[in-house]
Amino acid sequence: MGLFDKLKNLVKKKETEEKKETLETYEKGLEKTRDEFVSKLSVLGIKYTKVSEEYFEELENILIMADIGVNTVFKFMDRIRDRVKKENITDTKYLQEVIVDELFIIYVNNESLSDKINMAESGPTVILMVGVNGVGKTTTIAKLAYKYHKEGKKVMMIAADTFRAGAVPQLKEWAEKTDSYFYGKENTDPSSVIFDGLEEAKKEQVDIVFIDTAGRLQNKVNLMKELEKMNKVIERIIPNAPHETLLVIDATTGQNGIVQAESFKEITNITGIVLTKLDGTAKGGIVLAIKESVGIPVKFIGLGEKMTDLQVFDIESYIYGLFKDMMGNE
Repeated sequence: MGLFDKLKNLVKKKETEEKKETLETYEKGLEKTRDEFVSKLSVLGIKYTKVSEEYFEELENILIMADIGVNTVFKFMDRIRDRVKKENITDTKYLQEVIVDELFIIYVNNESLSDKINMAESGPTVILMVGVNGVGKTTTIAKLAYKYHKEGKKVMMIAADTFRAGAVPQLKEWAEKTDSYFYGKENTDPSSVIFDGLEEAKKEQVDIVFIDTAGRLQNKVNLMKELEKMNKVIERIIPNAPHETLLVIDATTGQNGIVQAESFKEITNITGIVLTKLDGTAKGGIVLAIKESVGIPVKFIGLGEKMTDLQVFDIESYIYGLFKDMMGNE
């Protein structure tokens, strides 16, 4: 069974209550992209009933406009043309199903990239959060803390963005709102704050520690040195930590988000991406573009303002959220 048929079945039964909620969140959160992208795709299927070069050209344009990324689109189009030729596809309605399957394949790409968080077997799991200022890093930490607190975990936040005005009290406020432990000091060396905070986390037997960091990319060399120092301090106190380094990107910045991902990948070991504000853009194809450009899995996506709107990324739910209108609701 192809992914298209599998997702069509999901539309019919929406499986468990939990799966239903997840699908509905994706459905609502990807509405702007779906309205823009899939409606154009559907119109294309009406305009051309038979596959032609003109159809391919318009399809390519629609995919680029959805911010899937030029390189990804070119690779994708090669795959589509190849399948059309091999399978002798002439009907554009059937080709839409092939498009859904191929977008899924291009994301997965035969790799076992995990969207799961790498949890420590014993002691605190340390998650280092990086990203430029203004992408929603602090609120992302709060949403993740809320999620894990609801799952019964003891959570701590460490404020290592020590020199930006208001950053430490802001994180402290979120810690209070989410019943998390907190450690932070203003105007001091970030690595020393991390050292003391992690000692405290061990003493309190915390399960998960989120470390907020400064979001400066202007001087990559300085940031690289700062992150190297942080990583050394973290590993000295908790061996094999950080267990995850998550890069937070604002989806509404489009291709600029990919530039940020490439820059951060150069300076530290990014293990996963959090895409915020995906509900606020019609260019939800950035999920595919980022994975294709930097080869790092998207682990969480923000699909709204509420605490519960930060979702563990699930490629099937994402493709469903994009193409639901093409699958019928019978």
